[in-house]
Amino acid sequence: MAEGVTRDDLRAAVASGVIDEAQAVSLQTLSDQRMGYRANMVGDDEPFELFKGFAEIFVTVGLALLMAGFVGLTALFGDVALLPVVMMALAVGLALYFTKQRRMTLPSIALCIAFGRGLMVLVGVVIPESDNGALYMGVAGMFAIALYYRVFRLPFAMFVFGVFGLMAITGVVNIFEPPQPVTYRSTNTLLDWLGITRYFDLQNSPFMAVGTLIFGTLAFIAALYFDTKDPHRVSRYASTAFWLHILAAPALVNTLVMSNYTMGGIGTVIAIIVLTLFTLLAVIIDRRSFLTAGLIYMGLLIAQAIGDTGTDWAPVITTLVLGVFVTALGAFWTQARAAIMGALPDFPGKDRLPPYAAGLAVSE
Repeated sequence: MAEGVTRDDLRAAVASGVIDEAQAVSLQTLSDQRMGYRANMVGDDEPFELFKGFAEIFVTVGLALLMAGFVGLTALFGDVALLPVVMMALAVGLALYFTKQRRMTLPSIALCIAFGRGLMVLVGVVIPESDNGALYMGVAGMFAIALYYRVFRLPFAMFVFGVFGLMAITGVVNIFEPPQPVTYRSTNTLLDWLGITRYFDLQNSPFMAVGTLIFGTLAFIAALYFDTKDPHRVSRYASTAFWLHILAAPALVNTLVMSNYTMGGIGTVIAIIVLTLFTLLAVIIDRRSFLTAGLIYMGLLIAQAIGDTGTDWAPVITTLVLGVFVTALGAFWTQARAAIMGALPDFPGKDRLPPYAAGLAVSE
């Protein structure tokens, strides 16, 4: 692992007049941050940060109370139609400090959500009772959040951007396939209860399932774009890719696996093949989101296979088998990835994926 800038180096630079003391402090702070929790993670870790400490939770609670108070004052003494405008303006104003200057993670996420929520309410006020409301709201949200990301460089903003993108796709789908009661083909009560068959099964809702498939593909391409810009996972590009993978994985895995699983017979076999391919893809790109999204289907397929034997212990054995698989893969992720990547021939972009010989903790 490459070492950070040492204090002796900075003292020598200051003494020689290359930099001044203020610049030396800034450089040391940056070096400590970059060589801190991210670079010192175990080799097979996947960077994720929701908050840096309790101080951020405290600030977020304060921001929620502050915004609620301002919105309440607007409702009491102003025009109710101004509520979303006030919420958005307040979110942007506070983000200029907490996101742009302080770089606080959880408060920045909360402010981005507040901005997006205010935008949704604003579009709903401007375009009331419209059949294409979801489409208009999605397009307006994508444009506004793209600008928000451009200004604040907040990785989580791409997640909100994706949510608005899915909303826009839903609006387009509703034009070709108006919402109506769905007759479920699936006999699996768990999947029906989760609503998965309503949105992801090509047999039940072909237009919506195709829409989620397109959405997942676009989100995955965008995630790979950011991933390849930061293979060592130390910058905001990797964090941005993380949030996009969170959107892409459920959309792709649910659509492709669900559509085959509910068919039964050969469809079950295809579902197993698709899950296997997604598992390999997760290992290759060093992202666990696809594997996590497929766990429910792995459990269902294992339970079905064990249940066919007539044993009453199917739920227990399923949990045990799935637990052993996930634990083993998690424990030996780096070794498995090194073996798979080493066995694969060179392909375009392979050198732009995270290094696999020694995990993420490598020299840049």
